[in-house]
Amino acid sequence: MFVAKTIQEIRRFLAPARREGKGIGLVPTMGALHSGHLSLVDCCMSENDITVASVFVNPAQFNDPTDLEKYPRNPARDMELLSAAGCDIMFMPDVKTIYPRPDRRTFDFGELGNIMEGKFRPGHFNGVAQVVSRLLSIIRPQRAYFGEKDIQQLAVVRRMTLMLGLPVEIRPCKTIREENGLAMSSRNELLTPKQRENAGLIYSTLREAAEMKGKEPGELKIFVTKKINSNPLLEVEYFEIVRSTDLRPVESRAGLDEDLIGCIAVRTGSVRLIDNVFFPNFDPL
Repeated sequence: MFVAKTIQEIRRFLAPARREGKGIGLVPTMGALHSGHLSLVDCCMSENDITVASVFVNPAQFNDPTDLEKYPRNPARDMELLSAAGCDIMFMPDVKTIYPRPDRRTFDFGELGNIMEGKFRPGHFNGVAQVVSRLLSIIRPQRAYFGEKDIQQLAVVRRMTLMLGLPVEIRPCKTIREENGLAMSSRNELLTPKQRENAGLIYSTLREAAEMKGKEPGELKIFVTKKINSNPLLEVEYFEIVRSTDLRPVESRAGLDEDLIGCIAVRTGSVRLIDNVFFPNFDPL
């Protein structure tokens, strides 16, 4: 596996593949890699000739400096995991490489950028758009891979590529979970064993709600929030049921003919966890 730290290095390495018309795929990450990231790498490798995984903790998407400071980092282990997975290139730039000058761009995602994560993490998605657009312009892949755990981020990235007219296909990949159902996340490393065990309640409650029949979204929101909050180690920050097409929250299922998604953020101690499940189209009342 080739490790590149500068734009010149990665472009020089990719030049022969580009001349030969080979497919290039990108897996953007912030490091602290786990099986979820590696599943993205596997997806990328199955659909492209060259797989690039970037490891960069992007300061622009943290609205809390403390959160940025404590974000887990383990570049040596990341390198080992990517190499063992068969990744072709690890792109590990520093902040000056990604942002040689302050990025003043602002992206207006409308309601999509102001609900759920956008509401509770102001500026987060603007930072995501800044860094992903930079990575796409540096690497110029045909495809880029993102996990469905971050479903709103996935929608934002898709919107951003359309806004900028970027010639890249955004490919979603299924959420990978721990044995108790907890969605895999780099932040899970910050959990105590007891927090990790109890956090399995998040997914089991979402699944239970998704299987309920004849319930309005408002009733399901009450059920999910009450059940998770009954655990003293967990506190729901938000739970919304949204349309799968545009992630707009819904309060009634009257007239809906599309699948919905239940999106949640839960705090346990100082750690914030997000997850989502697809709700099958509700039967008519």
